[in-house]
Amino acid sequence: MNGIKDLLRALHGDEEHLAKEFVAVADRHRTEHEVHHVAVDLAAWSREHTRRIADTAQAYDLDLDPLDEPHVGLLSTIGRKTAEAVGRHPEPALLLLRDLRDLHLAASGNSLYWEMLAQAGQATKDEALLDVATRCHPQTLRQMRWTNTMIKTLSPQALASLR
Repeated sequence: MNGIKDLLRALHGDEEHLAKEFVAVADRHRTEHEVHHVAVDLAAWSREHTRRIADTAQAYDLDLDPLDEPHVGLLSTIGRKTAEAVGRHPEPALLLLRDLRDLHLAASGNSLYWEMLAQAGQATKDEALLDVATRCHPQTLRQMRWTNTMIKTLSPQALASLR
């Protein structure tokens, strides 16, 4: 069972990290309204995943804290003011592409963990593991599809403008 505990810890930490990164990207790109609003929604999914993982981990004698709601502080305010001042220039577009790439890679790693957790649930006939993976993994796949779609949509203009 040590492997399952390690997997739950890792997935919990990575979902927590992904939630924080979605919030940071939403703050950094506040002037990109679609990015801002969707990233906030996708962060909520990862926060919910951390809560579900924490609940599931209790059966394995793991005490994983659910992620607290994000706090808007000084850095968020500075990020928002900077985004508003800069507007839409090639540099912010490249920053957005880099942020979307990083989000996509993080979500991809989580997707692999969800797959591993589902396989562990099947192997051990643990319905709780299967349930949490079945509920959360599709949302992680959706996070990946969104980041991929945004990269495809934004890349041509952002990269061509650098010529």
